[in-house]
Amino acid sequence: MDIVSPVLDIASRICNCVGDRADHLRRLPQNLKSLRSEKEKLKNVYKDVKERVEREEDLEKKRTHVVGGWMERVEAMEIEVNKLLESCDEKNQKKCFGTCCPRNCRSSYKLAKMVPEKIDAVAELQSEGSNFQEVAVPLPSPLVIERPLEEKPVVGLDSPFLEVWTLLQDKQVGSIGIYGMGGVGKTTLLTKINNMFLQSSIKAFDIVIWVVVSRPTNLERVQETFLDRLDIPDDRWKGKAEDRKAKEIRRVLKTKKFVLLLDDIWEPLDLVRVGIPPVGDGNESKIVFTTRSADVCGGMAAQKSIKVECLEEKEALSLFQAKVGEDTLNSHPDIPKLAEMVAKECKGLPLALIVIARAMAYAKTPEEWERNLQKLRLYPKDVAGTETYLFSVLAFSYDYLPDEATKSCFLYCSLFPEDDQIPPEHLIQLWIGEGFLDEYDDIQEARNQGGKIIQMLKHACLLEVGTGPFSIDGEYLKMHDVIRDMALWLACEKGKKKNKFVVKDGVGLIRAQEVHKWKDAQKIALWNETSIEKLREPPRFPNTETIIGRRFKFPSGFFTNMSVIRVLDFSKVEIRKLPAEIGNLATLQYLNLSGVMIEYLPIELKNLKNLRFLMLDQLFSLALLPNQMVSSLSSLQLFSMKFFSSPSSADEIMLLEELEQLEHVNDISIMLTSIESSQRLFESHKLRRSTTFLQLEGCWGMNQVQLVSPSCIKELVLDKCYELEEVKIIHCEKQAVPSKFPNPQCCFNNLLSVRVKGCKKLLNLNWLIHAPKLQYLQIEHSRIIEKVIEDERSEGSEIESGLSVFSRLVYLTLIDLPKLESIYEHPLPFPSLRQIIVRDCPRLKKLPFDSSICMSKKLEIIEGQQEWWDGLEWNDQTLMHNLTPIFSTSVEAYKMLKAPNPFHPLTRQSLISTKFESYSANNGNLVQFPPYSSLIQTTTGTSPSSFIFSTAHLPSSLPHSEQSFNFHGTR
Repeated sequence: MDIVSPVLDIASRICNCVGDRADHLRRLPQNLKSLRSEKEKLKNVYKDVKERVEREEDLEKKRTHVVGGWMERVEAMEIEVNKLLESCDEKNQKKCFGTCCPRNCRSSYKLAKMVPEKIDAVAELQSEGSNFQEVAVPLPSPLVIERPLEEKPVVGLDSPFLEVWTLLQDKQVGSIGIYGMGGVGKTTLLTKINNMFLQSSIKAFDIVIWVVVSRPTNLERVQETFLDRLDIPDDRWKGKAEDRKAKEIRRVLKTKKFVLLLDDIWEPLDLVRVGIPPVGDGNESKIVFTTRSADVCGGMAAQKSIKVECLEEKEALSLFQAKVGEDTLNSHPDIPKLAEMVAKECKGLPLALIVIARAMAYAKTPEEWERNLQKLRLYPKDVAGTETYLFSVLAFSYDYLPDEATKSCFLYCSLFPEDDQIPPEHLIQLWIGEGFLDEYDDIQEARNQGGKIIQMLKHACLLEVGTGPFSIDGEYLKMHDVIRDMALWLACEKGKKKNKFVVKDGVGLIRAQEVHKWKDAQKIALWNETSIEKLREPPRFPNTETIIGRRFKFPSGFFTNMSVIRVLDFSKVEIRKLPAEIGNLATLQYLNLSGVMIEYLPIELKNLKNLRFLMLDQLFSLALLPNQMVSSLSSLQLFSMKFFSSPSSADEIMLLEELEQLEHVNDISIMLTSIESSQRLFESHKLRRSTTFLQLEGCWGMNQVQLVSPSCIKELVLDKCYELEEVKIIHCEKQAVPSKFPNPQCCFNNLLSVRVKGCKKLLNLNWLIHAPKLQYLQIEHSRIIEKVIEDERSEGSEIESGLSVFSRLVYLTLIDLPKLESIYEHPLPFPSLRQIIVRDCPRLKKLPFDSSICMSKKLEIIEGQQEWWDGLEWNDQTLMHNLTPIFSTSVEAYKMLKAPNPFHPLTRQSLISTKFESYSANNGNLVQFPPYSSLIQTTTGTSPSSFIFSTAHLPSSLPHSEQSFNFHGTR
């Protein structure tokens, strides 16, 4: 029997096993070194990925599941490797005396065998992390965005609302048309439907999209609304043709169950061209739209059409009484019955009921009601056409306006485009330029009266509150489309003179023959991509007093024959050269060239001896003003030149000297960039008393600003005055106090807005205690400021006017103030405050609110970082609980102060006139800017190759300091 072979085989296997183990043990030191090296490499890859993720999350994105899982596995692997290395080190120290052999060969072998396995696992994680193309994705859009209900209470819409809501849950119905006469409540009904998705437990839809279509139908504008809601990447949208944009919209919507709410359709909308996929046929998406015409419901192939009827008598009377008010209704026993008779005349039309009720709200005697009821009955009760019937009713509100000036101001609003957001200060300035408020010699008094007229028109429901940002002159305005149509109808003498008011919005090219029909035009308004073809001969405008608009183009010779022209508003008009013939318009009194990319002004402007208002804001391409041009404008009252590429100090001084020569100038808005020009302004009594807007930017070497009181400065901007240490008040007691200062004891009674940015040596703003009417305060990038106001004089917080500190403050913004500890020493009521933004103010541990801040119900949002909010100290825990619901970490609150007017002194960041494509950050990474062609056109009206760019639109990961990155472009 052969026993040798098995023995030899066993011996061989034992030798191999021992050799394999010995090999692992022999290689252990080198493998441990490799494992440590691979671990460090993985650690570096992990850091790079984590930094990328954090940058993306700062931009409101979320990390992908793949990346999140990888990061968790890396963290777990690091723990495992560290334990393995510790075990190996421990075994290495426990060897047999005088040898290199471990005491426990078996356990040492197991460890030695694990090391190469971990090296491979670490290398695999390292490779995976180095190949991530995408680490984060945008956060999903919210299901629905809440819209404000403009009129409360909502009366008479319960039945149509229930019908529409039921149809939205019917899988067989895809499109629903809501139609009815103008002002009947269609938009209110659609808004109620939109907002119901916020409360509803129904989770059947992925997104609700609201689109205002309006007229004329603008397909590009409709598509842009989808861009905002669907988060389509810029590289798939910017610069693409209409059909490509439609393809992108269709691609995204096909993956969602959507509800599309289309408001104010005047003609059938081609949904295929927009990019909306078909609805119905069981795909569960819905389209709901409003229109005034049942024919549009048919043209849009609505599966269900719902007519919104006028209110029943009881509902109409209830709405009418609510709007008139109990005070008026109870002022005489006969008035309730008269109110019922007036309500019946409105035929249940909600808009008419509201307008007439507001017009009657101050009629406190039966005689006034009877007189106006008889006047209302002079209009026909049953008019065939919707618009005619509505105009006849709404014209009563116009007739009820108190004087011709107010009526002219109202009709003037119809010159603005439909659905336009109208800045109140711009509107009032135009009214003054038109001469509607000529009875007031002082511009500020005229502005005050303009503000009263706006309030009067809002109360009469002839103007409404818009959606733009709250400005120092009030909230943005808009005109309901029905009211606007009625106003144009009235302005054109109830349609008898069609071209008395000419308004063109986005119509493209206007033919020469149509222009020649404008010879009877009194006012011409051209808006948004409107241009006039080349004319064979200059047109004649013998009756034209006004030409206003934006983003329109005019041909050569257009201004040759204008014998009575009074107002030219060319703000953001697309021209490079101003026609010299404008200098021959002897009757011109108002000229606005703001935002126009002209390089020089024609010397002929010297001839405008009747010019009273000259606005030259945002002229970033303008090199110089013609010498002695400004001083030649002998009638000039208002001069504005802010937010522009500043000339030299000598040019600024020369401009100030020319302004000082003008006898009638009393309203100056100006930006100065040197200490010499600033001193020249402060030393001049005339210039000081005429300056309403002052921006000091740069001003190297200026460590003190001396403001002389009383002052008429309305807006003050201190921007990048790096050496500025204090703002000092000098009382000018010897000078007589003019009537524009209602309280002589208040130094800055007119000051409404203060913005301080980059003033690195400024310690505090104590002088603000003398600004009782301050509405806006924005402080940014001031490195050593510790207290906004440090006032130990009185705990009552009373200032000279008897008003509390910050009692009128509406907006407060504090950004990048690392040493800020206090806004004010004592709790304050802040009765007007609506928004407060705090960012990067780690030492600010207390907000100076007293308990009445919750009583005012004005405060809408507190925006800041979560860690800052969590670290705040509260004397009153109830106050904290009451304010917590309005705290937000969202940047959307911050953006509200940036748009739509980036040139406003409160929202304007460092503006740069530049051509560039990218910047280099300090770490050397090159970051590409997305294309901003749409931003360019909405803010400056210039071509994409040369534009104004605001750092408000830079990625939030950028450092605050302007020196932290370099622009590849030209300043």
